[in-house]
Order: sequence, then structure tokens, then C-alpha cells
Amino acid sequence: MKKHFLNYSLIKGFYIGALLLLATLPGLAQHYQYESVPNDPMQTRIYTLKNGLKVYLSVNKEKPRVQTYIAVRTGSRNDPKETTGLAHYLEHLMFKGTTHFGSSNIEAERPYLDSIEARFEQYRHITDPKARKRWYHQIDSISQLAARYNIPNEYDKMMTAIGSEGTNAYTSNDVTCYVENIPSNEIDTWAKVQGDRFQNMVIRGFHTELEAVYEEYNIGLSSDWRKMYAALFAKLFPTHPYGTQTTIGVGEHLKNPSIVNIKNYFHKYYVPNNVAICLSGDLDPDKTIATIEKYFGSWKPSTHIDVPQFPAQPAITAPIDTTVIGKEAPMFFMGWRAEAANSQQIDTLEVVAQLLSNGQAGLFDLDLNQKLKVQNVGAGVSDLNDYSVFYIYGQSKKGQTLQEARSLALAEVDKLKRGNFSDDLLPSIINNYKRYYYTELDKNQFRAKQYVDAFINHKDWRLEVGKINRISKITKAEIVRFANKFFGNNFACVYKEQGNDTTIKKVEKPSITPIPTNNDKHSAFLEEIVNAKTTPIQPHFVDYKRDLTKSTTRKGLPVLYKQDTSNDLFTLCFVLPFGSENTPKLSYAAGYLDYLGTDKLSNEQIKQQFYKLACDYSITERSDCSYITLNGLNSNLPQALALLNNLLNNAKVDKQAYNLYVEQILKSRSDNKANQSANFYALRDYASYGEYNPTRNILSEQALKTMNPQELLTLLKNLKNYKQTVLYYGPSSLSTIDQLISKTIQSPKKFVSPPTAKRYTELTTPKNEVLIAPYDAKNIYMVQLHNENQEWSADRAPIIALFNEYFGGSMNAIVFQELREARGLAYSAFAKYNEPYRLSDKEDFYTYIITQNDKMMDCVHEFNKLLDNMPVRQANFDLAKQSLMKSLASQRTTKYAILTSYLAAQRLGIDYSLSEKIYKALPALRLKDVVDFEKKYIANKPFKYIILGDEKELNMKALEKIAPIKRVTTEEIFGY
Repeated sequence: MKKHFLNYSLIKGFYIGALLLLATLPGLAQHYQYESVPNDPMQTRIYTLKNGLKVYLSVNKEKPRVQTYIAVRTGSRNDPKETTGLAHYLEHLMFKGTTHFGSSNIEAERPYLDSIEARFEQYRHITDPKARKRWYHQIDSISQLAARYNIPNEYDKMMTAIGSEGTNAYTSNDVTCYVENIPSNEIDTWAKVQGDRFQNMVIRGFHTELEAVYEEYNIGLSSDWRKMYAALFAKLFPTHPYGTQTTIGVGEHLKNPSIVNIKNYFHKYYVPNNVAICLSGDLDPDKTIATIEKYFGSWKPSTHIDVPQFPAQPAITAPIDTTVIGKEAPMFFMGWRAEAANSQQIDTLEVVAQLLSNGQAGLFDLDLNQKLKVQNVGAGVSDLNDYSVFYIYGQSKKGQTLQEARSLALAEVDKLKRGNFSDDLLPSIINNYKRYYYTELDKNQFRAKQYVDAFINHKDWRLEVGKINRISKITKAEIVRFANKFFGNNFACVYKEQGNDTTIKKVEKPSITPIPTNNDKHSAFLEEIVNAKTTPIQPHFVDYKRDLTKSTTRKGLPVLYKQDTSNDLFTLCFVLPFGSENTPKLSYAAGYLDYLGTDKLSNEQIKQQFYKLACDYSITERSDCSYITLNGLNSNLPQALALLNNLLNNAKVDKQAYNLYVEQILKSRSDNKANQSANFYALRDYASYGEYNPTRNILSEQALKTMNPQELLTLLKNLKNYKQTVLYYGPSSLSTIDQLISKTIQSPKKFVSPPTAKRYTELTTPKNEVLIAPYDAKNIYMVQLHNENQEWSADRAPIIALFNEYFGGSMNAIVFQELREARGLAYSAFAKYNEPYRLSDKEDFYTYIITQNDKMMDCVHEFNKLLDNMPVRQANFDLAKQSLMKSLASQRTTKYAILTSYLAAQRLGIDYSLSEKIYKALPALRLKDVVDFEKKYIANKPFKYIILGDEKELNMKALEKIAPIKRVTTEEIFGY
């Protein structure tokens, strides 16, 4: 890589015209060396500070925001055997404060924290249940004394104050990463907080945060994917942490945590020469690296990072099969062990994965999925620091065993090994990879994540930049040689069978006393951050008269147009004036079309042609409109549009394919009934709209089986007879698009009216109701819904936005502070005053929570206390308002989103940016306005309690005191 040196002034310059004069006096300049790679489309700069801290920077000025990731090169791989889950728990504790924030008196707090730490060390070795209970009561009592000084959520308050979005973190096998998306003028303030956080972390609020980890663990018990992943890795890595321990950890270890081990882990791995700061967005690299040096430069490195090493994994010489049980649909998940993520073997494996499964023209796609020989099957690569895994997953169709589905997948792998695939497929994969890569480059998150991946997995950035060129040179002969060497009987396979898993053992919650939120206190550090002065970002809201072009094609179709000549990518969309409220058949027609050809082209040829063109299409249906969307390389737009038009007009009925398609739909419906999330969405639709709702508005099994499939194809052929709105974003001129559409699509002399609509109508909640549907799990999903048919008004949009920010929409909001931070009642909890999708719909308000069964009534009581007597906290309000103002000021509606946002505005009866209206109204709003709004529309209102759970595990008597319980069956909520 090339090395560069920058001269950055440490004193302020003065602007003369458009020039910044840099001071060059001796002793006033700091030199920053960085590395870069020629022809890097991200123009990445990689710095290494003297203490070893890596900094990756990329400039993207589309929006005045910066995506930040701070990646620590450690994860569950490095967890001590006796305290698995430690890396993940430390991630949670990193939000609890430092020696400078999170406490009103660190010196007075310290003895109690030390006592808690010592008692947890004793507690983890006690086995007698009664003694453990007594000991935990002592810990809880001392925690209450410590909590007098604890100020929960100060970190969240600071991130709220600077207008950060997406505050989060994640832990995996090899990485722990901390995430913020900040306004570009807040880099200094952000860096100041993060520098303190990573150097001066203090563990406080330990046992209430442990409750949140318990929640996350218990929620995961219902995840069949998590079971399959753990089981597969256990077989592939029998003597390596990838297989012997999971990121969440085991229940026994979670019940016996060690603060000592967590501290040791922090000091061992959270050191600058084991960390990378990855930033992409509207930043000045010279100033940004100086800022990072300012706040992270004094961080002391480790002289030796002792990472555990493990022996090579034993060779797999014969297939290893295992089985797990879960409620969801049967599935198989198989994998081959591969080399480390920084090996160039991964290039080949990623191409192989696309050869098998790319969604359009892979061997799995054409031979299995398109021909409906299985329910579905796919492939991919999971690359990790020590090893990687090439995996195949699939579901069997009705009447088929998992073993049979696996055999079909392996037969396709054998075809790959024989080179039995189209010569066009490999170059098409390269073209589609390029299209994907350059599409993703627009996103700061994509860029910054590329840096995280490179750092964590020790990838040379030169090789990453050269990846497209490298894989472009892979030949078919090389793929065949590789496949024959790589794929053998050296795999493991997990069969996920459907049933009741009797091995599930949830972590029981100990009895804890809620800690005070101490909202009347704040640290001096918080005050400093909240009051920090920055040069404000000037808002720039979309102007639909300026930022898009409205026109009409020569055939009379309205057009919304936005040109972008920066690349060769396009999006062309036809918006149809009807949706599922008019007829649910379009979604079935679109699904059936996926398996058909025409008189001149087979289905396989159509898929191959689209893929070769690096284009794809989709047909989606909403309640009142539908979309036919074409994306890809603009140079291939004429051919792609002609191909799509030909398919819509000349698709040929295949009765066998239709029968198999119906079988797949019915199998999918059966699978949905076993899925917890699908059950909850169905229940919520049923509770919100009644029996006629988006989930139940489907064709019955009998209607599907007796329908003449030609009816669906006729519907598709007649779509051109409706007056569609055309959306185009890309490099072509408006006249070119007009000419192309008018030439390709045969419009009628007179457009027809859409089918009559039967609207989904929201039900009101005039009194308390309890609606419960069954699902056997260790947790419940619960919503409290209030709807009084309130009409939406744009004039109330500012107060609604501010209320949501203050009350229920962020980690600084009242709901999160009270239910998660203070009481540890849930891993996920929020509330929202909901604005409608279209003008004729109504507003509503709802709370949402996923919690353990035995915490249900605690959640109900605490939510209702907050709803009926919303805490009035001026400091929280000021932060919420400040955050919303900064977020809106740095918001930008760009590219294709300009066109879709205009349609969204039209649906609400406006022709301007609602964000601009909110921004201009916010300065005049006061805390009293939020309080009055909440009292008028939410407090002391009746609610419909919507609960998905297992009655045997719930306090039904307490629920009955709220209102008579209405039980609905799984069949009722799904409609089948």
C-alpha cells in the first residue's frame, strides 16, 4: 500500500475566500501516516496510531452523517471456559458508564461496587438453592445502596444529545462491535465519549443488566436457527470454541457470573492495539484523525495480547449427522469446514455459493427451487477468523423427508463437480457481484462494515480492493477442480425435526429490586457533552418541485423522474392503482410467474437471461397499490424491460407447475403456524382489523386447487390496461425513458378502472379487552393497543414525533429506562403513537414487549403506570428535542427515495416534506405540550391486550381482572 504523510495544524486557521490557510510553524504540526490502495473505490485511508489503534476512514458526502463502528478483535471464541457468554455480557456493561459518567459520586459508589464484585465471586461457587437465594438477596440489597449513586442511561443520553441514531452493539465469535450513526458535526463529541468509554469503563448496574441477558438467552431458546447453528458448529469444531461454546453462553454460567473475569477480559482485550475505529461518511480525514488522536492517543497498549490457541480440528472423513428438535418447520443445515476468512479460498467459495444459489440462475435455483422439487434450498459462506464454513440449508416439501431434500441438494453439488453448468453462468456471477458491490457503495454502513470485517479477520486491504478483479479471473476449470477437492464426505449435517424440545431449560430469574433511575441527577461529563457547541448542520429538505421531474409519457402514463449519471445503475418501477384490498390474486399470479416460461423461452432460459443482463424484477402487492420493479445495469435496461414485458404478456400455463406451486403455498402456510413471529403478526392483524385483515385476505385452499391458472396469467397480461405511475431513477434521459416505455409496452386507447376495493378497517377500543392466542414458548409477545378513530392531521405531526422520541422510541426514552434499565423486565420494549400509511386510515397507539412468561403482569402494571402517569422529566425532554432537531437537520432524502417519498406524501394528502414541517415546529414545542398530548390521547384510555403465549405459563387470573379473556385459535388468526 502507498504511504502518505499529512500536515495538520493544531491551531485554528482563517478562511480567505474558499481557502483554509494551514499553520506550518515548527512544532505546531502533527504528522499522520496512512496507507491507501490504488483504485480503491472507497478511497480508504488506514491509519495506525502510535499505540497500535487502527483507524479506517472513507469519505462519502451524500448525507452530513457518519457511520461509526468501534470493533474489538475478540468475541465468544476467547470466553473463559468457566464463564461462557462473557464477551457478550461485557458488551452490555459497556453502556453503563465510566469513572466520569454514570455516577453522581464515584468515590462513594466504589466500596459498594467492590462488595458486589466480591460477593458474586462467592455466590458463583454456592450450590445450595436456599443459600444462593439468601446470598443473592445480600447482593440485591447492596446493589440498592450502590444504585443511590448510579445514573442509568447517561451514555444513551449523550448519544441522544448529539443526534446519534442506531445506538447498538453486537458480539459474535471473533468480534465485539459498538455502533453509532452520528451527524458529521459531532465527531469530536462522539470521540470524546468513546475515548472515555473504552479507557475508563466501570461495571455498575450489574444484576439488573444480567436480567436483560437472561431475557435474551430465554428468547433464544425458541429460535430453531440458533439451535441448528450451535449443533452444526459443535460437529465441525469439536475441540474449538466455535463448536464448544456459544456467544450467548450456557445457562449455568449466566447464573454464576464473574465480575472479576469480566474485568480481566476487558483489560486483556480492550486495548488500542486490538481495536479498530471504522468510519464512513461526510468527514474530513485530516481533522478526523487528529480528533481520534486527541481522545484515544493516550490509551495504553498491551505489550502482548495473549489470544488462546487451539489445536487443528480433526479431519472429517465421513458424514456426521445430528438432530435437534423445535416447533418450527423441519429443515436441514449442513456444512463443510473451510480455511480462515483471510484465505483466498473464500473468494472461490463465495463464487461457488453463487453458482449453486444466487436467487435466479444457480443450480439450486433452476433445478430445485424453480422446478419445485423442494420447498426451498440455498447455500452460503460463513467466514470466521480461524476457520470458515460453506453451508447448505433447505426445507423439504410436503411428503418429502429431509434426507431426500438433502440428497437432491448434494446431487446438484455433484453436477458442479462435473462442470455441468452453463458457460454463461460464471461471467454472469461476476457481473452481478459488480452490480451488488457498486450499489452497496452508496451506503456508509456497508463501507464501515467492510473495514470491520477486514480488521477482525486480518484481511489485507490490498486484497480486498482487488477482489473483484481477482474473482473475475476464476475459470470454470478451476471451479471444477476446486469443487472436486473440497466437496466430499467431509461434512456435518443437522436435521431440525418438528416437535417439542424437552431439553429446553430456561434461566430462572432471581428476585431483584428495581433500581432508581435517579433522573434528578447527572454527571458533570454529561452536562459538558449536552452543552457542547458545534457548528450547526443546515437542514436540506426535499422539495418536490425542485428535486424531481413530473411528466407524462406519450401514451398517457404519469412519470416521476430523477436522473443520476454517477453510475450505470437504474430502478424502473410501475405503480399499479390497486392492491390486496381490490384482489389478493396478484400476489399469487406473481408467485406463479416465477415458475413459468413462454412459447419461445423456457423458465430456465428467462432466469438465465435476466441474470446475464445483471437485472432482476419483482412484483409486490400492498393494500391499495402494487409495484412492478425492475433493477440492474442501465445499459441492459432495454433488453431487460423487453424480456419482462414478454414474460408478462406471453407466459404459458404449466398445470403441473401450478399444482406444485399450490402445494408449496399450503406447506408454507402450515410452516407459518409453527413460527412464533408469524403467529404474532397474524394475531396482531386479527386484533387490529378483525376477521377481514391482510393476513386472512387470501385465497382458500379450495379456491387455489380449483382455479384455472390461466386466470392468473390473464391478470398479469391485463396489467398494462391500468393507468400506472412510472418511476425512473438512473442515467437515461427522460425522453429516452418515454421512448423506451412507449415502444416496449402496448398501452390501451382507454385505461380501465381498478377492481372495487374492500378496505381493511381498524377496530376501535371502546373498553379494555384481552385477546390471547396460543403458542408454546418460554416467552410472550404482547401489545397493548388503543384506537379511537382519530383522524390524522399534518399539523399534529411535530408533537407526535416529539412524544415518540421522549416516551417510547429510543434508549433514552421513558419506556426503555423504566422497563429495561430500572427493572430488567424485558430485552425489547418500546411504545409508539402510530401515524397512518394513508390519509383515510386512523392513528393509534401501542406498546410492544417481549418478556418471560412469569414477568407478564409486572410488564402490564409498569406499562400502565407509565401510560396513566407519564413521568415528567425536563432533562429527558430537552434531550429528546435536541436529538430530533439534529437528526432532522442531518437527514437527506436522495436518489430513488425522492420518488418514493413523494408517493408517500401524496398518500397523506400533502405535497411537501413532512420532516421540514416537523423541524420548523419543534423549537416552539414545550414539555407541557407533550404532557398534554399524552393525557389527551393515551392516559387512562382503554386498551386491547394482544398476547401470544402459553396459558399454562401465564397468570390468567390476573389477566381476567383487566377484562374478560377472548381466546382465539391458531386457525382463526391465520384463516386456515
